[in-house]
Amino acid sequence: MGSKSVTILGAGLAGLSTAWHLQKAGSSCHVYEKEPEPGGLCRSRNIKGFVFDCDGHLLHFRHKEAFSLVKELLGDNLVQHRRNSWVSHDGRMVRYPFQANLFGLPRPVLRECLAGFISARRDGCLPSRQNFLEWIEGTFGEGIARHFMVPYNTKFWTIPPQQMTAEWLDGFVPQPSMDRVIDGAVHDNRRLLGYNSHFWYPRKGGIGELAAAFSRNVKNIHTGFQVKAIDIRRRRIIFGNGVSRRFDELVSTIPLPELGAMIPDLPEDIERAFGRLRWNSIFNLNLGLRQRNPSAKHWIYFPQEKVSFFRVGFFHNFSEGLVPAGRSSLYVEVSYSRLRPLDKASIHVRIEKDLRKVGLLEEGDAIECRDVNDIRYGYPIYDHHYASARMQILDFLRWHDIIPCGRYGGWRYMSMEDVILEGRDVAHRLIKYPDKTARVIKQSEAGQ
Repeated sequence: MGSKSVTILGAGLAGLSTAWHLQKAGSSCHVYEKEPEPGGLCRSRNIKGFVFDCDGHLLHFRHKEAFSLVKELLGDNLVQHRRNSWVSHDGRMVRYPFQANLFGLPRPVLRECLAGFISARRDGCLPSRQNFLEWIEGTFGEGIARHFMVPYNTKFWTIPPQQMTAEWLDGFVPQPSMDRVIDGAVHDNRRLLGYNSHFWYPRKGGIGELAAAFSRNVKNIHTGFQVKAIDIRRRRIIFGNGVSRRFDELVSTIPLPELGAMIPDLPEDIERAFGRLRWNSIFNLNLGLRQRNPSAKHWIYFPQEKVSFFRVGFFHNFSEGLVPAGRSSLYVEVSYSRLRPLDKASIHVRIEKDLRKVGLLEEGDAIECRDVNDIRYGYPIYDHHYASARMQILDFLRWHDIIPCGRYGGWRYMSMEDVILEGRDVAHRLIKYPDKTARVIKQSEAGQ
């Protein structure tokens, strides 16, 4: 890469992957991370013998190269699981995905969902993508929309689906065939559907083992370096500890809304674009239980408005090594945003009360430890301002040789595999065009 210096902000999965691929190709780079250790949200911690991840993080592979890399990093410390996930519906459990597993629902609900799906397919038209609600109803019919898709997605995203676009889907929402829906309505169908039908997880140590394996193979990781400001004209980064560094090419995995606040004197139109970005946040409560939970489920979805959380997962079913002998552990996820605020002072109490209400905690169960992660940036919200605001911001950043990368840096709904592969792609572009700026790379690739 000649004499150009590459600086990477953030040592989460995106930053680590970018650095790993650069350094493997013989290129030098420096990674700056604000926390005392690398890993970002891909970290785990041990509390009283319970290993907790920062919320639920599982590996799903659609690309052989990503799987080969993770396998190379983790070796034998990687196990495949057959998904065992469910949806709670009025006190009953139906298999996930709901739209393909209507068996076991009350007969009137099953009839409404099945008739709505058949009617939607009978029309023979592609579902509208004007907004997410139209896509849901056009794909699954009004019954499935009313009983699961609309309440769950409203609860998760914190805004009504008609205020969202459908551009983020990209295989994340399973779309069963007519035969599959009918089959799943008349009997308990155990055939799996969806990109996450199987997942991979470390045998021991939690998902943080992946970030740790990357970190062991990456040089020049500097921790405790929180970015205070980025001078795009002088190409300098000023850190909170008083240190400043010059950059030629800057790869940023910092959440896009935060990055905007770090660049002084933004043009008014770019500042307005940053102001249009929206997101939900995730309040994650992890619990270590003295009792062994007999359920073999991996996670359960809760679309009900009266239940505080949208999903509960069970760490001990990912790996026996995450809990002391005879114990169990779970993670709980609550979504909130400026439009749907959360009372953080009382949410712990409400979560535990709701866990008992839905039968996941018994009155006699003892909670040995609690772990809280308040994740400010959960998922970018794909509202009708999203695409134009994001593209305007990314074009501005690239013009100043700042390359956004990863789920939060690039501001996209991405799996862990997607993030790893984007780090690879960013590294390969920098290696392929060593004497070009980020804006010239973008223009060169657009013309290919």
